[in-house]
Amino acid sequence: MANTHYPVDAAHVMRKLSRADRQLAKVIRRVGCFPTKKQKPQHPFASLLQAIVYQQLAGKAAATIFGRVKALGAGDFPTPGEILRMEETRLRGAGLSRQKIAAAKDLAAKTLDGTIPPLGTLRRMSEEEIHQRLTQVRGIGEWSVQMFLMFRLGRPDVLPSKDFGIQKGFQIVYGHKAVPKPQFILDHGERWRPYRSIASWYLWRAVDEKFAQRERATPGKLKRKAKIKRISDGQ
Repeated sequence: MANTHYPVDAAHVMRKLSRADRQLAKVIRRVGCFPTKKQKPQHPFASLLQAIVYQQLAGKAAATIFGRVKALGAGDFPTPGEILRMEETRLRGAGLSRQKIAAAKDLAAKTLDGTIPPLGTLRRMSEEEIHQRLTQVRGIGEWSVQMFLMFRLGRPDVLPSKDFGIQKGFQIVYGHKAVPKPQFILDHGERWRPYRSIASWYLWRAVDEKFAQRERATPGKLKRKAKIKRISDGQ
């Protein structure tokens, strides 16, 4: 079996999705294999703090602020205790809003009191249990939990149908005039089970392809009017 981020065989998944969905198969043929490199394990506190920082921000701006937040710790990354004790002025100086500071401190408190379990415990929990635990943290909602399941725990059957990138990708792949509703995507996505996370990755890539085509058609003139919230290449 190929060594993948998800506990699946890459070639088998690509064949299964291609047989189940002819339109998605075209994207799979163009793009090729989905990410197969296993990610380095990351403490849930670090992953969820990153999710909080990145909310409602473009990638470059979010990365800059997250870098500043990481530098606030005594080590490579601030501990929950450090974030909890840290003065708000320091976090504001790093670029966090008051709302995100409150979310970060709530995450730190709930990590210390055990509401957010260690990574090993989370890996053994069901998706429903994980959702129930993580959404107790201020600022952590359904989308953040889905990204955590997909890219930190390697769960292969997650479909974030409310993600705008998924909706746009679906619109592109299936030729819809309007952006489809989340329930429509969920209904269609039943044919992708049990590999909906990987099908989602290909929908994100379809958006990338479309934008790249537009850039090539109008070099130097195209400006992106809307930032699509997505995880690029499994990051």
